[in-house]
Amino acid sequence: MVPKAWELRETAIHSMSTTRIRNIAITCIRTASDPQITPYVELSGKQLKNRLNPKDALVILESLNVLRFALESGVKLVSVLVDARHLERLLEQLPQLGEGGVPIYYAQREVLSAIAGIDVTRGYLACAKRPHPLGMDELLSLARRIIVLEGLTDVSNVGAIFRSCVALGADGIVLSPECADPLNRRAIRVSMGTTLRFPWARAEGPWPKPFFAALRRRDFRTVALTPEEGVGPIDAVAGELGADERIALVLGSEGWGLSRAVLDACDSKATITMAEGIDSLNVAAASALACWEFFAKRR
Repeated sequence: MVPKAWELRETAIHSMSTTRIRNIAITCIRTASDPQITPYVELSGKQLKNRLNPKDALVILESLNVLRFALESGVKLVSVLVDARHLERLLEQLPQLGEGGVPIYYAQREVLSAIAGIDVTRGYLACAKRPHPLGMDELLSLARRIIVLEGLTDVSNVGAIFRSCVALGADGIVLSPECADPLNRRAIRVSMGTTLRFPWARAEGPWPKPFFAALRRRDFRTVALTPEEGVGPIDAVAGELGADERIALVLGSEGWGLSRAVLDACDSKATITMAEGIDSLNVAAASALACWEFFAKRR
């Protein structure tokens, strides 16, 4: 039987110690300065990545659904931090937390908001080991339909694109060297956790010639999505491709689109037809339409 949240709170508050339920250490956090929850408060994105010691790199997860997805995907949780009002529901919804002995911290809403730096509305956070991306050779060997992102800086757009790729038939994503981190806490939240499991790789070294040469060696047909005039609409360009062709859709940054070097490196170009007066869509919306046209309709 799952104990009531108020019972756990009262036990921890009066005993000033950690309560153990089903092999889970449950601790009340009373201040944002508590050293037990340092990763949630003080560590910057670069510190969480820990480039010097990748094995110790961390990510921050938000929302109950993302926590559930992470556990189902085999992501190793380090700890969970929850609004005191949601403690009982957390234990009911995620009983597998007890299997790994993941410590659970809980706090009142105002303390949790101070910890997170924002007014937390969902009330569920977790700290987890950072999953590692695939190597480029491995991704290009396994995938047949990929999205290539050049220079995206908005982590919300990156997260939304991952979610669209999972939903609409892509099987991999490649990020240019300067592209935003898909394991940023906001990117993970917007993606509904899909950035934790979906295959992706980051291009390294000079960009873009070596990468596009690697695509050609593996017989990928590269299609640049661009608002340039005189470019064929996506449905017509998609219709020209064979059913079994390996396809790489290439999308550019929010402000500038694709670089000239990438446009010149692609085999063909495609555009999304717009109403008069509108020249382009948000890159996340454009990626969803392109995935539908080039990938989902070919299933």
